[in-house]
Amino acid sequence: MLTQNAISLLQDLIRKQSFSGAEDQTAARLEKWFTTYNIPFQKKDHNIWATNKYFDSKKPTILLNSHHDTVKPNQGYTRDPFSPDIEDGKLFGLGSNDAGGALVSLIATFTHFYAQENLAYNLLIVASAEEENAGKKSLHYLLPHLPQIDIALVGEPTLMEIAIAEKGLIVFDLSIKGTASHAAHPNDNNPLMKLPKLIRAIEALKFKKVSPLLGPVKVTLTQINAGSQHNVVPSEVNLVLDVRVNECYTNEEIKQIITTGLDCEVNARSLRLRSSSIDAEHPIVVAGKKLGKTTYGSPTLSDQAGLNCPSLKMGPGDSTRSHSANEFIYVREIEEGIDFYINLLKQIL
Repeated sequence: MLTQNAISLLQDLIRKQSFSGAEDQTAARLEKWFTTYNIPFQKKDHNIWATNKYFDSKKPTILLNSHHDTVKPNQGYTRDPFSPDIEDGKLFGLGSNDAGGALVSLIATFTHFYAQENLAYNLLIVASAEEENAGKKSLHYLLPHLPQIDIALVGEPTLMEIAIAEKGLIVFDLSIKGTASHAAHPNDNNPLMKLPKLIRAIEALKFKKVSPLLGPVKVTLTQINAGSQHNVVPSEVNLVLDVRVNECYTNEEIKQIITTGLDCEVNARSLRLRSSSIDAEHPIVVAGKKLGKTTYGSPTLSDQAGLNCPSLKMGPGDSTRSHSANEFIYVREIEEGIDFYINLLKQIL
C-alpha cells in the first residue's frame, strides 16, 4: 500500500507545474502526504522536511534528500508533460525520472521507518526546491535550519547504483577588454583579435591531479558574446567557462589556477558547488555493495554540492532520461527503489 501511494503521489506531483522557484503546488501536495501519515513537518519557502518520531539529538543523523522542482519541458515533447500516464509499465511526465521517482521512494522509505524505536541513526527527510537551477533557496540555503547531518543519501536517477563521488561546478565569466571604435579606422586594441590567444590559453590549462573515480578536471568554453553591429569594434568580449571539479581540488584552488593561467578578467559566479564524496568503506556503502550494487563517480551535479558531510547519490531511474522529451520512469523502478532503500537502511539502522 505504501508503494502504491508513493506512485500515486508521483502522479499528483507531475500534474502540478513545479519549475525551479515556483514549487508551491508540489509543496502543498507533499504537505498532504505528511499530514495523511500524521508526520509533523516543517517548511521554509518551498522546502519541506521532517524527522523520525523518536529523534534523539545524541544520535547521528542520516539525511534522505531529493528535489521536487523541474526544468521546463523542451520543444521535443509529443506528449502532455503534465499528464502522468502509465503505458507499458512506463510512468510518463515532466520530473518523473528527475527526480520524482527518487523523491517519492525516499519519502515512502522515511514513512516506513518513521515510528520505529531504537534506531541507530536519526532520519531526516528533506524535499528540496530549486535544485535544477542551483537556486539561492535550495538545500544549501536550508542547512542552518536543519539538525546536524552526519551522512546524506541524495536521491537522483542512478539506476540504483551508488555514486560515491560527484564533480563540483564553477562557472567563470571571462572578459577581454579592448577599445571600441569605428571599423573603418585603425585599432590596435580590438578585443576580438585577442580571442585566439585566450582560447589557446584555455586549452593549455593543466590540472595534474586525476581522480580514480571522477577523472580529470574538465574545462569547457560554452559561450562567447561580443559586438552589436558590423561597423563597430566592441570594447570587450565576454566568455563563459564551465569547469567540472574533481575531489582532488578545492574550488578556491581551481579559481587560483584559472586566474593565474588566463590573461583576462576572471570572475567566478559561485564557489559553493563543491565536489562531494564518501569513503568506499563507509558502512552505508559497504551495505549497498553487499546488496549487489556497484560504485562509481558521477559527472552530474546535485544537491550534494551544497553539503559538507559524507554523501552518496543513488536512486531509481536513468540519468540519460533526465531533461529529455517525453520523460518517463518505469513503475517497477520505483517499486524496486523503495524496496532497496528500505533494505539498505536496515543494514545500518
